[in-house]
Amino acid sequence: MASHTSKSVIFAALAGNTAIAASKFVAAYFTGSAAMLSEAIHSVVDTGNQLLLLIGLKRAALPADARHPFGYGLQLYFYTFVVAVLIFGVGSVVTFLHGLEKVLHPHPIEHAWINYLVLGFGVVFEGGVWLIALKAFNKQRGGRSLLWEVRSSKDPTVFTVLFEDTAALLGLVVALVGIGLSQLLGLPVLDGIASLVIAAILAGTAIFLAVESQSLLTGEAASHETRIGINRIARAEPGVVGLNQARTMHFGPNEVLVALSLDFQDDLPAGEVEKIVTRLEAKLKAAYPEIGPVFIEAQSFAQDRLGD
Repeated sequence: MASHTSKSVIFAALAGNTAIAASKFVAAYFTGSAAMLSEAIHSVVDTGNQLLLLIGLKRAALPADARHPFGYGLQLYFYTFVVAVLIFGVGSVVTFLHGLEKVLHPHPIEHAWINYLVLGFGVVFEGGVWLIALKAFNKQRGGRSLLWEVRSSKDPTVFTVLFEDTAALLGLVVALVGIGLSQLLGLPVLDGIASLVIAAILAGTAIFLAVESQSLLTGEAASHETRIGINRIARAEPGVVGLNQARTMHFGPNEVLVALSLDFQDDLPAGEVEKIVTRLEAKLKAAYPEIGPVFIEAQSFAQDRLGD
């Protein structure tokens, strides 16, 4: 379900950005606006990013094999990180350089009405995509705060599209204001300044997404609630006298590895311990469907401490 929702959001963003990018390039060509060209570059980068996210989702869905025994789920996090790098490296840097050139060598905007028409068109399309992404994101987060959900979410695709489209809407507003003021005040340099502001918006978005995706890419644990639940179920299992360690790691949005070190009753026969392990694994997966491989080690508390 999460993957289906993510793909729907990405396809909506891809269709919108493709159409908007083409119209912005046409407008930039006829008007010579730096802000409009920055917005065109922004939309091209966003279009490429959506394609990368689709590739990431497809790669992450590949079954486990000998080379990747825990599956390919981490590929999604890799491609999300690449998206952040592209936003910064291509979108922000290129936009900044173009805006700087316009600030240093300002020239009047021609046929400005084309810009207003295209930017208005962009606001409608980007706004529609933004609402689709926001609806999907709100469905995920329930009643939790937006920032909390972004920081704790293990599926980066929806919030990546949401933040991209938020940046896109902000960029459109900045472009409208910059172009409008440059005409109203007769100061073409304001068009270049608007381009620099758009570059700053892109840089901020890229940095935020990079920080969030690198945490997932480098082995983020399951949510606090899930970890507490795993501990509770393990401790409550008959025959288990102590939980030495419980470690978790996300290998994808819906794939969690669990490694437990348990202290069993000393008088239990090996066959009974095997039954407990099988029963405990079934309970964990029933309570948390995202749990995949479960590894349980039988070890006394003293031995576990020595191992540390």
